[in-house]
Amino acid sequence: MSATPEVLRVALALAAAGVPVLPLRAGKVPFGNCRSCTGRPPRCGGRPNMKAAGPCRCLAPCHAWAASTIDPHVLTSPVWAPVWREAVAVAYHPGGAGLTVVDLDNAAAVEWAREALPATRTVPTARGEHWVYRGTMQSANGVRPGVDIKSAMQYARWLGPGTGRMTVLPAAVRALVEKEDTTPARGEVASSLPARATWGRSVATGCRHTERYVRTGLERGLALVRARTESGAGSQAFGVARFLAAQHTGCPGPCGLVAIGEEIVAAAVSVGVPEPYARRAVTNGLETAVERAA
Repeated sequence: MSATPEVLRVALALAAAGVPVLPLRAGKVPFGNCRSCTGRPPRCGGRPNMKAAGPCRCLAPCHAWAASTIDPHVLTSPVWAPVWREAVAVAYHPGGAGLTVVDLDNAAAVEWAREALPATRTVPTARGEHWVYRGTMQSANGVRPGVDIKSAMQYARWLGPGTGRMTVLPAAVRALVEKEDTTPARGEVASSLPARATWGRSVATGCRHTERYVRTGLERGLALVRARTESGAGSQAFGVARFLAAQHTGCPGPCGLVAIGEEIVAAAVSVGVPEPYARRAVTNGLETAVERAA
């Protein structure tokens, strides 16, 4: 019988403590969905947008956080065995464990937290810290530069137990995720935008990419934002802004990121996100990409 991989040992210990876990592959990201789960429609039963842990009938560790489990029989099953042999790390579902992780991505974010948030258990990361609180809430990316909230419908990489006493999730953390990222009731208008700038070569004279390359990526990103008609468009706008800005970190500039940002803001507003929230999410996304590149 082959030895149990160290990542599986860690996962089993966490599961025994009631912490739902999942494996991470190279790049420290979840394993991709299997063919049954990527079909249209998925033959596994489906977990649309990973909004719930079911009704997927797939036995493989698909669907990121939604695949997390505390069941040792699942973790050691023949279907999961080859995945553990490839896994490089263990992740856990904070919300499933009754926790919230404030992910501080750099030294400036850590300094801000020390001034603005109550002390709790801290776990060092490669660039910053995880602050772990007892209690769950909505997850959100880019609530401020270098700060993500990981709780419900999210996963966090397990980096050890950390130090310090874990305290109850404070109102100051909950307030970071504002209730603005919603679609208004039919007939309501979130806000209106003046004539917006559009991206083109005239505003991107120092961009190394072709206009077709940039426009294709932008249109795909805008489509992702516009698809979030029920909720999450603000968080999606942050992600799109961060991704698109990251593509230009090697350009001498200017690359017209302001115009790109305006188009993302307009897309978020079109599905009901209030303009101030949309603009803040996009600005944070653009700034986060620059900070990570630095």
